[in-house]
Amino acid sequence: MTKEEKKDHSLKIGVGAASTGTIATGAAVVGLTGGSASASAITYALGTIGEIVGGGMAAGLGVIIGGPLVLGAAAYGITKAVNKKKKK
Repeated sequence: MTKEEKKDHSLKIGVGAASTGTIATGAAVVGLTGGSASASAITYALGTIGEIVGGGMAAGLGVIIGGPLVLGAAAYGITKAVNKKKKK
């Protein structure tokens, strides 16, 4: 596998992990709202998620956005490290 192919492979795994995290957090919001997608239900879900970290709706939004980003970055970094170790 060339260096470019390894970089592309790491990126695909990172994006896949972030996508999975996004789907999971979306499912959590839908689960908390009882399957409803109204503005008040989404506001309630974000507020509930935000309370977990000691904040409000804005903190909940940060958790929803930050979770998949962290997961994707971690998957990218791990894949890159594994590929580098295999090279040695």
